[in-house]
This record gives sequence, structure tokens and C-alpha cells, in this order.
Amino acid sequence: DEWAAGKILVKPPDQLELTEAELKEEFTRILTANNPHAPQNIVRYSFKERAYKPVSYVDQMAIHFSLNGNMILKDSDEGRRQSIRLSIAAEKAPIETSAVTSEEAEIKDEESTGDTQAAGEEEAEGLGTAEVAEAAEAEEPPPPRAKEQKLANQFNFIERASRTLNNPMRERACQSEPTPCKNFSATANQWEIYDAYVEELQKMERSKEKDKPKAQIAKREEEKKKGRKLTSLELQSDDITKISKAAKIMERMVNQNTFDDIAQDFKYFEDASDEYRDQQGTLLPLWKFQYDKTKRLAVTAISWNPKYKDLFAVGYGSYDFMKQGQGMLVLYTMKNPSFPEYVFSSESGIMCLDFHKDHPYLVAVGFYDGNVAIYNLKKATSQPSCKSGAKSGKHAEPVWQVKWQKDDMDNNLNFFSVSSDGRIVSWTLVKNELVHTDVIKLSVEGTTVQGPEGLQLQTLGCGTSFDFHKKIDYLFLVGTEEGKIYKCSKCYSSQFLDVFEAHHMAVDSVSWNPYHLKVFISCSSDWTVKIWDHTIKTPMFIYDLNSAVADVAWSPYSSTVFAAVTTDGKAHVFDLNINKYEALCTQLVVAKKKNKITHIQFNPVYPVVIIGDERGHVTSLKLSPNLRRMPKEKKGQEVKKGPEVEIAKLDKLLNLVREPDSK
Repeated sequence: DEWAAGKILVKPPDQLELTEAELKEEFTRILTANNPHAPQNIVRYSFKERAYKPVSYVDQMAIHFSLNGNMILKDSDEGRRQSIRLSIAAEKAPIETSAVTSEEAEIKDEESTGDTQAAGEEEAEGLGTAEVAEAAEAEEPPPPRAKEQKLANQFNFIERASRTLNNPMRERACQSEPTPCKNFSATANQWEIYDAYVEELQKMERSKEKDKPKAQIAKREEEKKKGRKLTSLELQSDDITKISKAAKIMERMVNQNTFDDIAQDFKYFEDASDEYRDQQGTLLPLWKFQYDKTKRLAVTAISWNPKYKDLFAVGYGSYDFMKQGQGMLVLYTMKNPSFPEYVFSSESGIMCLDFHKDHPYLVAVGFYDGNVAIYNLKKATSQPSCKSGAKSGKHAEPVWQVKWQKDDMDNNLNFFSVSSDGRIVSWTLVKNELVHTDVIKLSVEGTTVQGPEGLQLQTLGCGTSFDFHKKIDYLFLVGTEEGKIYKCSKCYSSQFLDVFEAHHMAVDSVSWNPYHLKVFISCSSDWTVKIWDHTIKTPMFIYDLNSAVADVAWSPYSSTVFAAVTTDGKAHVFDLNINKYEALCTQLVVAKKKNKITHIQFNPVYPVVIIGDERGHVTSLKLSPNLRRMPKEKKGQEVKKGPEVEIAKLDKLLNLVREPDSK
């Protein structure tokens, strides 16, 4: 019996603990009639003493309400005069009583406004001088047949109300005409039943013949769509699309609450221990992006959106020749790490992708089967808006990289692709169709093979990566499977500008420096990362990372900072300005043994990198302050910033390693 148990006294935590004696002690409080708001320091000038003296007595009365009335005492001179005048007027015109009262009221108003102070005093006196008034009436005898005029009480309120008549209810009804009825009767024998069935069968045959061409068209469409699953965008009904925006905002809010600690780290956390690390830095893991349908696929491409700095696209496929299947293009935002913004599935694995700078909703994609396509994020469909085919010059082998270029002379969209078949192709979008132009074929010098009947067959190089110069529009670099890097021009289709004997194995990535116009970086499966000056045949810097290097990327904020990822699951961040011999940070990002890192990308605005692996996961990491250190401010000098400073910083380093004659 809970109710029978002793009740526990609940006390607030800040209650004082007092003894019995203290509790019994009485405190008396005396209420005074003093006004607390009355001023205590009023000073007046005394003419007698010729000095300012404080006033000892202060009026303590507080007036809450005052009203000047318009009533006059009967025994006053004005009151007597008015009563005489009224009595004379009543004798002359007894009917015009209403006019008199109004005159009287007017006179009273005039008098009251004229002498408000007297009225106030009279009102105050009138409260206790009823007997005096009666005596005054007795002294002055009233005139004959003069009725005493009643003064109207202006505070007497009489409620007058009237009620409107309710209209009487009326009923109105109408009757509809009865539906026409007919009696029908017939006898049905076997022949009539037979004829009816025959007619029905003939109708069915006719309808089948009409549906035949429709079915054939539908079949073709189904064959096209085989292996392509409908995205969530297509499956959504009209009702859901109406609230989709509100639901998306709600989902982001819930995710922000769920991953609040990560969001706080992303926005505010700066690793204080960097001060004691002697220039070494760390990578702080933030969100991990994954999607159920991409678990068995590898991350084959990553690209940040140029307009929305929190949005990035991930291409999924497989680098294993024996495990080829479908691919996926997935777009994530850092605002919602639990589920992708867009999902597109494809028949073949996606190998590369690139966002258009001026139209951030267009994504160029290269596939393992040699095709290229353009996806339009504005269109709610799972299919690409245009795609190459066998007839329209597709590559014979996987497309390893695609890059958007400036629009052509007719303002048509234009992008380039490189493939293992040795062709670099320019694709132009004309009337929603991709038109191809072969820019260059990567021929390997001194490798002509003797064919049948004495034919000289030239073997083609296998292109694995390429990058276009940031300023010189026609200049681009191509990395190959043989380990060579070709410097090419869009203007020459049969000749290279230069050949660099760069690596002993396939060149996995090649990239121009975003600041310095002469410098580019390359990485390879031969464990090395090399930094080059394109006017010099030998590398400026060589770094051995003890494992095959999958990808390398320049940072957008400094000309001397770059990051590389190796297949043993480590990320390496270098800053040549601080240490040109070894990495400032080497950190294990992927722990599982059978997992490899495939790609890395710097965010263009935030100090964040995203790293993709072979299990389909994308991990975001924050760079600690040592990895993005800016030049220190000197007293009385402003720190110079901008591209010129970054170019000068890298030039200073390159001058240390250049030969005297090549400077």
C-alpha cells in the first residue's frame, strides 16, 4: 500500500537548513504611510539665510485619481443666481424644460471651465456639507409654483436594449421526376447464346491486333531499361513530392541533432595539441558516407560540386576485370550523411566523373564499357540525358578520366575523355546528341609490330589519366599505363610536345598545380609521387611512400600542400614549405586488411578531405591547423596573400633543386 507509506517532504536544493530556535524567531515589520517614491533630497533657496537649504517636510500623499467636476454648490452666489434664473424661465415657458436643462448644462460647463480650481474646492467641501445646503434653501424662499428641477446624474447608466425580430422559418420542397422505366422480355435459345459468344471472341481478336505494335515498342523500351533500377525520384508519387522539400529539411535537422558532436567538430574544433607536435599534423575523422546498394562496389571517382560546397558526387564501379557488373552515381551532402541526395544506377561500372563549372547540375561520366554520358540533376529520371553508343564512337576500353572544357565556337557543351584504347576524344553536345572527335592517339615510339603480309602495325599507348592546364587552354598532360607522361596540345593530333619518362608502372593520376603554371604532380603504382616542372625532363621532388599510390591531389589553399593515398590504407599530407623531405601527416584511414583507398579530394572551401575506398565507403576528415598553416604576421607588416605569394613560395623551393643553367 503505497498511499499508507510515510510521505517524504520534498525540499528545493537551495532551501536553508534552519534550527528550531531560528524557525521560531519572529520578525516584526512596521507599515508606515510614507511614500517610498517621495524624493528625500529636495533643496530650496532660503532668502533669509541666503543659502540652499534641504526641505525637511516632503508631501507623502500620492494621488491615484482626480477628476474636475462641473457641479456648483447651491448656497454659493453663482448657485443662487442660476436657481433664480431657472425659476423665472420656468414661469415664462413651462413647456421648454428640455431647452432649459441644456442651457443649464452649458452654463455649468462654461463656469466649470472658467474656474476649475474653485470647482475642485467646492467638490471637496460638498462631501460633508449637505446640512449647510439645506439651511441655505430654507433661508431663500422658492418662487411660487416653481417645481424643483432635478439635476441629471451623469454617472447614472441605464441599459436600453432592443431585440430584432427573427424571420419565421419556411419550408420549401421539390420533387424530381420519376426515372423512365420500360419492361423488356425475350427468350434465349442455344443459337442466340452461341452467336453472342462468337461476337465477343471477334472483338477480343480485333483488340489484340491493335495492341501488337504497342507491345513491341514497350518491349524495346523494357530491354533498354534492363538492369537499370528505378530511382527513388521515379518511384515517388505526386503526394510525396509535394512534401519532399519539407521532409528533406526535417531529415537534415534530425541528422544534425544525431551527429551534433561531429558537426561541432567540423565547425569549431582546432586540435590544440598541434602546438606540441613540432610541425606534425593529424586528420580528424568526421562523417562516414555509405549507401546500402553500393556495399559491394568500389569508389572509382570523387568530385566536389563547384557551386554547392557541401555537395559531392561519388562514382561506383569495380577495378577488378573479373568482377564487373552494374555501377552507380551517388551524390551526398555533408548536411545529410545518412542518405544520398541523388542516386543513378547504370548497367556498367562508373570509372570517372566531372562537374561542369558553369552548369553545376551537369555531370559527365565515363563507364567501364567505354561509353560516356551526361547526367542532368535537374531532370527527375534515372537515365542520363545523353549517352554515347557503338555507332557514335565510343571507346573500346574503360574510360579512365573525363574533363569538361570551355564551350566550342557554337556555344555547344564540350568535354574530353581518355581511355585504355589510346584515344583522347573530344565530345560535343549537339541537339541532345554526343558528337565525337579524336584529338590524339597515344602511339608508343619504337613498338611497331610486323603484321601479316608485311604490314607495319603500331601499338597504341594506354591512357590512364589526364589534366588540362589552368591558363593555357590547348595544353594538357596524359599519363599512361607504361609509366610515361605525354605533354600534348589540342592543335596537334599526331605529335606530342614532350614525353616524360616518369614512372616504372602505370600513372594513376596527373594534376597541374592550381597556382604555379609550370608545376604538375604525378603518382604511380611504383610507390612514388613526383613533382615536375614541365620545362624540365627530370622531376623536382620524388617521394617514396612504401606502397602503391592510388591518387594524389593539390590543396586549393596553398601551392605547396598536397595529399596522397596509398593502397595500404594510409593518407599522407605534405607541405613542401615546412618539410620538403617527408610528410607532415601519415595516418591510417582504412583499417580493414582487404580494403584499399582509391581516391582523395580536397574541399574547395572547408579544411576537409574526402577519401573513398574499395568497400564503397567515403570518409570525410578535417585537417589539423599544422596542415594548413599560413605565413605568420610580423610586427608592423601585413601578411601578403594571393596567387602571387603562393607562386613565389613554390618558386623559392624549386630554385633550390633546379640546376644553375636551367633556372
